[in-house]
Amino acid sequence: MSVDSTTSPPATSPSPRQHIRLTSHAGGLGSLPIHWDAATPAERGPVVGTTTRRAHRNVIGTHSGSYSVYRALAVAAGALKREHRADLTNTSPTDVIGPYPQWSEPGKIVSMDPWGAVVSDVFAQELAAGYDIRPTIAVTKAHVILPEVIDALQKGRLKADGKFLTAGGAALVTKAAIEPVWWLPGVAKRFGCSETDLRRVLFEETGGMYPELVTRSDLEVFLPPIGGQTVYIFGNPRDLANPEVELTARVHDECNGSDVFGSDICTCRPYLTHAIEECIQGAQRGGVGLISYARKEGRALGEVTKFLVYNARKRQLGGDTADQYFARTECVAGVQDMRFQELMPDVLHWLGIRKIHRLVSMSNMKYDAITGSGIEVGDRVNIPDDLIPADARVEIDAKMAAGYFTPGKVPGADELKATRGRGLGE
Repeated sequence: MSVDSTTSPPATSPSPRQHIRLTSHAGGLGSLPIHWDAATPAERGPVVGTTTRRAHRNVIGTHSGSYSVYRALAVAAGALKREHRADLTNTSPTDVIGPYPQWSEPGKIVSMDPWGAVVSDVFAQELAAGYDIRPTIAVTKAHVILPEVIDALQKGRLKADGKFLTAGGAALVTKAAIEPVWWLPGVAKRFGCSETDLRRVLFEETGGMYPELVTRSDLEVFLPPIGGQTVYIFGNPRDLANPEVELTARVHDECNGSDVFGSDICTCRPYLTHAIEECIQGAQRGGVGLISYARKEGRALGEVTKFLVYNARKRQLGGDTADQYFARTECVAGVQDMRFQELMPDVLHWLGIRKIHRLVSMSNMKYDAITGSGIEVGDRVNIPDDLIPADARVEIDAKMAAGYFTPGKVPGADELKATRGRGLGE
């Protein structure tokens, strides 16, 4: 189906096309089927979300998550050729991940493509036939250098071994970047709604960005325009799937203000760096460590909403108190938390994990999601009191009272009223 454009393209347009091509009702000619839970990549089929040959597309949306918009800008500006295809020479993973039984266990993985790191190998035949198949996962090596790790090394809490931690304080890791790939029937089941309702709400709440959500029920895979996640592995990645090898893990949701800039209103960065220290120690004991870092800024409410909540908390009558912590978020956002950890365990199943021996997290939502997905959890590691910034006491006390894990005393109603953060001008 085509619709005449109402205006001619500008002289600088990267393409001479005079028509807008709509794909909301037409089936692709030559597109390959996807059988989501198939045991082999050949049976499953590739995820083709590129726009170079639209007839080959077998998904809704495009690659790169939220960065797909930047790609569109680059094409519009003439900086990127619309027909560019990635040269995948020498881009293969530095470490082999899987395949593991969870990859084909019904319902275990619904929000990422388990074969996404190895498309150049497992779909070589399809690539040779002209299908533009892009990786949705990349695995590489890195040195992670953090001042908190260097401080722990200098104070003797950590010891350099040259294998997991250098004398200069660099942690040696394997890391993987993962783009979201949603199998809509499975996502709907996770959230306890019908696929029809999920598709309609996704369509409506994104301002009708993807008409195929409501017009192409034959397309079951969606590449949503959201941030992905990164995993950092301390030790041998293959050991993650061995329940006999001690696994120390933290599932961490992004907090730019604290993680990057050190804002003291929350415990995010100190808990993250504490978990990294625990992971290094775990690897040095003969185990393996894992940090899973998800882009869910401000409880998936976004930074603007998060900062509005900060102002509301600090300006409310009586000041910023723990007993009003969740109420202020709900007043502004309409909900206490939109992270909804239902999809979070998928990355753990991709890594083959069956047991986490030491979970560095106090979150009841994360714990329930992990154990509810069939992964066993041993000990839980809370953030030490001496790492909690003074202004973050409001957050941590409110969360403990709401059900977060703590080996100590749960704050009562009077204590929550007494726990107070500083004012905006302080």
